[in-house]
Amino acid sequence: MSNVSEMPYAQSLEVQHMCKVKKGCDHGPAPIPEEGKWVQAKQITDISAYTHGVGWCAPQQGACKLSLNVKNGIIEEALVETIGCSGMTHSAAMAAEILPGKTLLEALNTDLVCDAINTAMRELFLQIVYGRSQSAFSEGGLVIGAGMEDLGKGERSMVGTMYGTKEKGVRYLEMTEGYCTRMALDENNEVIGYEFVSLGKMTDMIKKGLEPNEAYEKAKGTYGRFADAAKYIDPRKE
Repeated sequence: MSNVSEMPYAQSLEVQHMCKVKKGCDHGPAPIPEEGKWVQAKQITDISAYTHGVGWCAPQQGACKLSLNVKNGIIEEALVETIGCSGMTHSAAMAAEILPGKTLLEALNTDLVCDAINTAMRELFLQIVYGRSQSAFSEGGLVIGAGMEDLGKGERSMVGTMYGTKEKGVRYLEMTEGYCTRMALDENNEVIGYEFVSLGKMTDMIKKGLEPNEAYEKAKGTYGRFADAAKYIDPRKE
């Protein structure tokens, strides 16, 4: 038995009286896919990945999608998208400022103010350390700016807002293309299309000097058999 004074940590009497059994094979952690290569991640600096996490607050009133671009354990880029809670948008503004430059471990133990964002950070951490990332098999990973590219033209999150009741049916309020202004119905009052305004495009045109009304009309578009409708309704008023 080894001298007790040589033991680095306090041990129970039972452990002190045990004889030592030598450890056999030790192959280290299972390799995970990271940016086109297999890595045995043993410390935070071994992690590089671009991935997403989705979180929710305690009353499940709001949700957050958090996207991080991590290089050698350091967060180089953060995209925070929120829905369902007004206060969460302010927390997101703080998180987007706080997260870049932190190590993954620092970020995991940082109070990001909002439960949903904190939960998203936890879920994202699990994705990254187990190799379930969007960039797992992309050689060299994704460039810094991949998060902004995810937003597409107009740099707005893809938002879908739909509402329906048993008595009055469905209402399309916002689709990927933009804010829904009118729904197209056929003779049976069934939906066959919709009209939308791309708020990002409209704002960009106004910033370039176009008159708001003209920008509004130019940013409009339709989907489905909109032109064939027997009836059009405003989903927020009718």
